[in-house]
Amino acid sequence: MVLQITADCINCDMCVPECPNDAIHLGSAHYQIDPLACTECAGYYDQPQCIPVCPVDCIIKQPKQP
Repeated sequence: MVLQITADCINCDMCVPECPNDAIHLGSAHYQIDPLACTECAGYYDQPQCIPVCPVDCIIKQPKQP
């Protein structure tokens, strides 16, 4: 499972430097997480590092695809 950034994102840039995989990039309207690059920080940290720094709590676990 990977993370995603919702439309509530305010483009504050707080999450970008926290990502050890460089999976977070500015999209057309707000930041997005590349699902092929996101590992939820596995291999680097015990927990995703972007979630606690987000001031609007817009980073969520992506729902499982059928």
